[in-house]
Amino acid sequence: MAEYHLEIYTRPTCSDCQDLKNFLEEYQIPHKQYDLAKQPEKEKELKKITGNRIVPGIVFSQSSMLGLRKKVKSMTGFEQNKEEFKKLLEVS
Repeated sequence: MAEYHLEIYTRPTCSDCQDLKNFLEEYQIPHKQYDLAKQPEKEKELKKITGNRIVPGIVFSQSSMLGLRKKVKSMTGFEQNKEEFKKLLEVS
């Protein structure tokens, strides 16, 4: 399995974000979380990566040989991307 670093961008009022966080907790998947209500400056980053402000924003990256992270895949929304998300993380 490729070693992925996972970052998620969420808002506290988003039910899809809550489902994503529950899923990550259930499968004990390490991730970095940005709450856009508490970290509004991260919204520009989310828009640059995904092209919009829709949450949850999900970003998978891998480390390069130099130790730098490179973006591999980004998704907007959890429910409609759940199966692909599971494949990337190899969970069932």
